[in-house]
Amino acid sequence: MSPSPDLSRVLPRVLIVSRRTVRKNKFVDFVGEYHLDLIVGNGAVPVIVPRVSGVHTLLESFEPIHGVLLCEGEDINPSLYDVDAGALSSEQLEAVRRLHPSDAAIDHEKDSIEIRLARRCLERNIPFLGICRGSQVLNVACGGSLYQDVEHELGPECATVRHINYDDYDGHRHPVHVLPGTPLHEWFADSLDVRGKDEGAQLMVNSYHHQGVRRLAQRFVPMAFAPDGLVEGFYDPDAYNPGEGKFIMGLQFHPERMRKAGSEEFDYPGCGKAYKEFVRAVVAYQEKVAAAAAHVPRSAFLASKLNKEMEKRRKVIFRSFSLAKDMYVSGGRTRPAGHRDLEAGAEFLQSNTALSVQQEKRLKQMGATVRNASGYLNSLEPNDGREAAARALMAEMTVDQLSDLASFYHTMGKICSEVLDRKLQSLHASA
Repeated sequence: MSPSPDLSRVLPRVLIVSRRTVRKNKFVDFVGEYHLDLIVGNGAVPVIVPRVSGVHTLLESFEPIHGVLLCEGEDINPSLYDVDAGALSSEQLEAVRRLHPSDAAIDHEKDSIEIRLARRCLERNIPFLGICRGSQVLNVACGGSLYQDVEHELGPECATVRHINYDDYDGHRHPVHVLPGTPLHEWFADSLDVRGKDEGAQLMVNSYHHQGVRRLAQRFVPMAFAPDGLVEGFYDPDAYNPGEGKFIMGLQFHPERMRKAGSEEFDYPGCGKAYKEFVRAVVAYQEKVAAAAAHVPRSAFLASKLNKEMEKRRKVIFRSFSLAKDMYVSGGRTRPAGHRDLEAGAEFLQSNTALSVQQEKRLKQMGATVRNASGYLNSLEPNDGREAAARALMAEMTVDQLSDLASFYHTMGKICSEVLDRKLQSLHASA
């Protein structure tokens, strides 16, 4: 039998969502090799989340998550963010689709997977790096918005810079103004072109996008701007400390692809630092999680898991009783979607051993099974006013409605009788 692995030495896991394309008439999922090389080279393990229908409902299966890298992909569905009224006409949208056919095709499943992962990172402070589309996903997940097409919506201002050049796809570069005091400025400090007080520090970056950040989410701070004012990088300063496992950032350009022509060498040394610092935060996050887990006894962990299951069960039962109550109050006009919605309450009554015989007798007499579970003890006392109201409601009900209601009470009464008889027999046997 092989020894158990030392969990403290297992490399941290970085989730990356694949992009889907068609090859040989079949769908193929892929992730760019530069991303994978840099994740592995800096000491983490890339875990590919395939862009497959239904994966967005299975994200729990990818735990533990120590970091998330989102990169590349189609345009984000505009229904996921606020689109300015009249931003683009239908003619302009059609022109965008013709010019950028591979990007303008919406991938709803990829959107769903990545938005959920981004929000999970934001909720748990899991290190997150968004590249290009990934930065846009991060902004949208926090309530920000996007330009559906930079060239059309920025108008004349966009003439100062090209954000995509199909004729020189990998070689194309444009300047960005890097703000001091930001991680981006720190990484590229030795490579920045300082052009004076007005122009500040500039950097030449690649560009593969036709959309971009319109309104930056409130929690983020810009790190770089293109000459037309488009945000090219941003981060959350309250969630940035790689040594402590904090890293939430979006970059519109691709530092992993900024390489000299015909070479694997980066344009600038700072290009690799984005991934290096991201993985450093991922490693620190894993260590922090492991340290916290080491101080939690297994019994406490199991109790926490049990409590979650109990709470889930409680909500189901509560819904069952609430639906029954609505049926009672509305005189049968409100009905559950199906009989299964009421089964949880019936099952609870049938299996419950916490009630006394007297309580169950009262329960049967007053039909409290169809009242709100959180308040049924208070409703055990006779209520002449409610009875009068019920009679008035029933007088207005149709024969079919009354028949349905009577059938429901008959079923619940039968269940209560069976439970009561079984418990009485149990009491007699033990006496």
